[in-house]
Amino acid sequence: MKGEWVLLAMAPVFLGFVAWEAWHWRRRGGDHYSLRDTLSNASLALMHQAADAVAWLAVIGIYWWVYQYRLFDLPTAWWTIALLFVAQDFFYYFFHRAHHRVRWMWASHVVHHSSERLNFSTAFRQSLTYPVSGMWVFWLPLAWLGFSPPHIVVVVAINLGFQFFVHTQAVGRLGWLEKVFNTPSHHRVHHARNAKYIDRNYAGVLIVWDKLFGSFTEEDPAVPCEYGIVKPVRSHNPVILTFHEWRDMLRDAARPQSLRSRLGQLFGPPERGHAQQPGPGDAG
Repeated sequence: MKGEWVLLAMAPVFLGFVAWEAWHWRRRGGDHYSLRDTLSNASLALMHQAADAVAWLAVIGIYWWVYQYRLFDLPTAWWTIALLFVAQDFFYYFFHRAHHRVRWMWASHVVHHSSERLNFSTAFRQSLTYPVSGMWVFWLPLAWLGFSPPHIVVVVAINLGFQFFVHTQAVGRLGWLEKVFNTPSHHRVHHARNAKYIDRNYAGVLIVWDKLFGSFTEEDPAVPCEYGIVKPVRSHNPVILTFHEWRDMLRDAARPQSLRSRLGQLFGPPERGHAQQPGPGDAG
């Protein structure tokens, strides 16, 4: 898929920024990077990319099926691509929020939040199980609106590529850009497990969605961000990192209980289970 090639083409840029940031913090005596954590992130990225490529091949037919019932025949022009970018970012907000508040989806997304470090390499920390948790479902409305499936795949990749650059502690606040765009400051809040920062700042590219839907919080210098999840995963093994919450969720659902309780373990808020995400609302 062309979307996969977009991210692969950007890989040298990503690796260059990782190298610069590691050098930057080492020169300042910081411990923002560890070799084991970084290698774990890289392993998870490779696993995710392989699974994502296969998933797109598997589901692209569904997109074409939905596309035949499209509401509008949209031309390929700069303004439709711009419109697609904004529309995809809008649906990304709801994908991201759902993956924090539905345990079935959190089982995939918890991988991204499981590191207690935040640096550029953390952006690589993704799960190969996103196709199972339903990430691809959130972009289907774009095909129904009239955006062609290949364009959707590419714009999803561009959105994810942008998000690499907000995973850093090396960049402070960015003035007026903070009002419109997701920034490192906003995304530090999202990755923090402090009670003040729980379930905040789900933005992909545009922070305006958080402001519209009541999930925005500014980074507070008086409350330094603490990264990771409330129940830490003491492992750098990418297999354990990928499947630990699936294991716990299915174990919780298998316990003797009513059908309603079983469904709640699978599809209710993640804090219902024993492997929780950060804080009172337990999202990271």
